[in-house]
This record gives sequence, C-alpha cells and structure tokens, in this order.
Amino acid sequence: MCQFTYGLLIVVACVLPQRLEAVDSLVPAGRQLEQLWNEGEFTEGVAVRSDGVVFFSDITKDPAANGRILKFAPTTSETTVFASNSRKSNGLFFDAHDRLLACCGANGGAMALCEVSADGIVKPLMERFRGKRFNSPNDLVVHANGSVYFSDPRYLGPESIELKHQSVYRFTPKTRKLRRVTTDIEKPNGVHVSPDGETLYVAETNNGSTGQDADAAPQRGRMTLNAFTIRPDGSLTNKRVLVNFGDQLGIDGMTIDQAGNIYAAVRSEDRFGIVVYSSKGEELAYIRTPSLPTNCCFGVGTASSVLYVTAGGGFYRINLAK
Repeated sequence: MCQFTYGLLIVVACVLPQRLEAVDSLVPAGRQLEQLWNEGEFTEGVAVRSDGVVFFSDITKDPAANGRILKFAPTTSETTVFASNSRKSNGLFFDAHDRLLACCGANGGAMALCEVSADGIVKPLMERFRGKRFNSPNDLVVHANGSVYFSDPRYLGPESIELKHQSVYRFTPKTRKLRRVTTDIEKPNGVHVSPDGETLYVAETNNGSTGQDADAAPQRGRMTLNAFTIRPDGSLTNKRVLVNFGDQLGIDGMTIDQAGNIYAAVRSEDRFGIVVYSSKGEELAYIRTPSLPTNCCFGVGTASSVLYVTAGGGFYRINLAK
C-alpha cells in the first residue's frame, strides 16, 4: 500500500504480463464499481470486521495534519470517522479476535506497527528493528496462526532514515518476537497470505523515492509481484516472480479470494485498476477504477462476494456474485 502518488514520476513505457483470453470470467458482465464515499485525500488500507463493518484509512499529505480512519456500515450506507488521528495509518487488518492492526507510516506518522483500540486510539506495538526506527510501515496481513507479516518501505516523509534496507517483517504478538523475513525485495508494498497459509505474496514496488531531499531525480527499480513459500517457523523461501511490470508502476495493496486468486491494485498509468491474477501470475480479470487504486478486500458473510476498493480519495464496492 503505497503513498507515492505525491511527486510520482510519469510513466512512459509499458510492459504488461500476458493475459488469458477469457479474462473477465470472475467479473459478471456489466458489473461496475459503486461509489460509496469520495471525500478523502488519499484513501487506503480497506479492512472488514467480522460484523461486516468496513474500515479504511484517509492519509493526508501535510505532515502536520492528522490522517483518519473511517468506517462504513453496509446496513445504513453511512461513512463516519472512527479515529480522528490515525497517526498516518495506511494498511489495516483485523485479527481473529477483531483487534484492528495498522501500519502507520512516516510523514508525521507513528512509523510503527500499531493497534487501534475500540475507541479509535492508535497505539504502537512495534517501532524498531534492532534499535532502529522503521522506515514507514505500509501494509500487513495476519496469518491464521496469529503472526503478522508487514512491509516497511519509504515513499515519502522528511524523517531521517535509520535502516539501510526496506524489508518485510514477521511479528509474533504472543512472544513479541520480530524477524526480518526478506532480503531480496528492493521495496516491498502490499502483502497477503494464500488461503492454505503456505504462501506469502509480496508486491515489490520500487519507484526510487524516499521523500528525502536527494530524491529530486529518483532511480526506479523493480516492479514485480512475488510469491514465497512460508516455512513452518514462519520464515520465507523459494521466491518466485509471478508478474514483472517492467517500466510500468506495479501493485499497491491486494487481497485473495477463497480460490486463491489475487486481486491486486495495479497503478500502471495506462491501465490501472484491480487486476485479478491466478496463483501462478496469469491474468484472469480486470476492473477499471476511476482513479489510481490503492487497496481492496472482500466483505464477510452474505457480503463475501462484495469487493471493497480504495482509489484516489474515494471508497467503492462491486458485487462479484454471479
């Protein structure tokens, strides 16, 4: 889940993965996104609680301005403020006990993996790796065993950078053990776990910018979607590049359906939207969004076929039930 629309480089070339012929088999014909709310600055991190209420971040560009966490009630179609100071929350995710976890970034934010209380207070859980402040925690996913995988890139923010790497970490709440699990990803963004819990998907989205003064002409790096096998101890192995976006911008956040298909917020300038990939990286479907997308997730219960999407400053949904 990235915040790099501010000062984003213009894309001039396009390398897209090969697409299957029947690409829209997962999206019923004529089905379109429905706008639910569009009063934000930069929406992100959509997550659904077990009762079906949907939460998402609204990130402010001004370091001195508070970000917010909003909540949408499907039963009333009302969107209200849940946390008036999100501490620049980006990615959000509920654990099995309905505890809301947040990746709070830099640019005036907490720069930490955080917990959000029931009354909307954001409190850091983990702020440092080996004594050094995180870059800007971005996206997260909770594994079925309770461990938390989260990404820590830096896209913007004037705060000094203490770590020499941008990595994915595994945090175990019960033991408070923190472990760095990637060394071969240049700049991680969205993360998610396969339904069987055996694979971690990581978006590598390196636009070259860190928000520092020296970034006047950032050098872009790899734009890929990767899969890793999760070992029994939670570490990662067997990296596979599923999609290489070449010179195009890649993926921000993502979610996964029960069949294991990946719904990715692709930010390529000439073809942005939610792109659905198989677990092998084959394109299966495409949903155009009105502006550059940031994240998506499915509802629960009777709304399990409803895909919620954050894009631009808005919040949307589309029912994919056939």
